Amino acid sequence: MNDRLLRAARRQPTDTTPVWLMRQAGRYLPEYRAIRGNIGFLDLCKNPDLAAEVTVQPITRLGVDAAIIFSDILIPVEAMGIELELGDKGPHFPNPVRTAADIERLGVPDPVQGTGFVAEAIRRTRRALNDSVPVIGFCGAPFTLAAYMVEGGGSKSYILIKRLLFEQPKLVHTLFEKLTSTLIPYLLMQVEAGASIVQIFDSWGGELSPWDYERFCLPYLTRMVKEVQAKGVPVIVFGTGMSNHLPLLKRTGADVIGQDWRTPIDEARRVLGPDVAVQGNLDPLHLFLPHEELEQRVVDILRRAGPVGHIFNLGHGILPPTDPDAAKFMVDAVHKHGVALRQGT
Repeated sequence: MNDRLLRAARRQPTDTTPVWLMRQAGRYLPEYRAIRGNIGFLDLCKNPDLAAEVTVQPITRLGVDAAIIFSDILIPVEAMGIELELGDKGPHFPNPVRTAADIERLGVPDPVQGTGFVAEAIRRTRRALNDSVPVIGFCGAPFTLAAYMVEGGGSKSYILIKRLLFEQPKLVHTLFEKLTSTLIPYLLMQVEAGASIVQIFDSWGGELSPWDYERFCLPYLTRMVKEVQAKGVPVIVFGTGMSNHLPLLKRTGADVIGQDWRTPIDEARRVLGPDVAVQGNLDPLHLFLPHEELEQRVVDILRRAGPVGHIFNLGHGILPPTDPDAAKFMVDAVHKHGVALRQGT
């Protein structure tokens, strides 16, 4: 196996810097769009053969160092007993979770019965790749999932979830406890199926102040990290707009902290210290730069991050209008200049 990603996550030497892309299996690839033309997004997530096929597509086309299983962070939430609609305009919950009765109705599902198709997709992906690169499992963090559930979908202000936090904190902790009790077995199921590293997405964690994040989110996130690490698997924690939360994210004990593009990665390293690996952090829109300028941005990040304990990635998911050739150019540039960095040239 090409184990660069796993070695970097553990801050071990690698021959070059490993790279993968959030949302690397997605709408920017014509081969993905060809499959999606015949099936809905949620149905695709639940079809292990097709989910494995689109998971493998960017490995073949881009040469990235890992495959992240094709799924969605809201899959385990649906298994808790809430209706979910997933389309090109994003997620929608027709019946949001806003009262004690709503939370009481939510279950803590058996992961195999409720989401076993994800595990099967991981197994089929491993077979299709012949274990040539690691498979990344993932889930959302409790706050991010709760934000979708309470708001009924995406939001600009997050007023409903934040009011619930501040006006009814005990109720929120009940919801977060149910989510955490669902997510830990869900991640462990993915590990058992063959995921050799996992990422926890707290995409909207930056909407909270550090004080509120410490109070409402940190205990649950820490529990999730430790439960997965107990199986010998490294954990990446990623969120956007969380530069001020870095000391808290370090306290989770995660092996890798993912960065968005808003903070230079060397500054993040200084805050996190030498015992944590970092991931990131190219602005996804930099993939629209001319190749020469894109290469300069890649080199700058590599030099700032250093040769050990760095996984190259975008600061958020790759965007649908992106040219796959630009993504391929970036991956090749990371590998080329990652070697040069280690050779001191």
